[in-house]
Amino acid sequence: MRKFASACLLLLFVTFNAQSADEGAEEYGYYGFEPEIVTNYISNRKKLGFVRISVELMVKNPNDLVSIERHDPLLRAAIVEILGNQAEDKIKSLSGREEVRRECYEMVNRLLEKETGRAMVVNLLFTKYLYD
Repeated sequence: MRKFASACLLLLFVTFNAQSADEGAEEYGYYGFEPEIVTNYISNRKKLGFVRISVELMVKNPNDLVSIERHDPLLRAAIVEILGNQAEDKIKSLSGREEVRRECYEMVNRLLEKETGRAMVVNLLFTKYLYD
């Protein structure tokens, strides 16, 4: 009888914790720019350099994806402008790439705040990053 009571208490505890975890879990959504973003950057060589990236925007509320899709051209243009103004050393280094990612993230949120009244993006991810 004692083992049965212990098993019931353990089952109750596990069930309660699973429900609490589900209630506390946040639902995120992702918006990917299609097609990939391809643009030129300032190269140290005489040849023009280019960068090709895939960008995913992470939002806390999946309902915000509609607003982000509506402003896709504005956000894409801002990212292209940021990438196009970077030096070759920054594009090709890991620390420089992180700086560019943060700059894009901040710009996207500033634009969304201006257009919608609030910043929606929780994170901006480069899922592909190729350069020449």
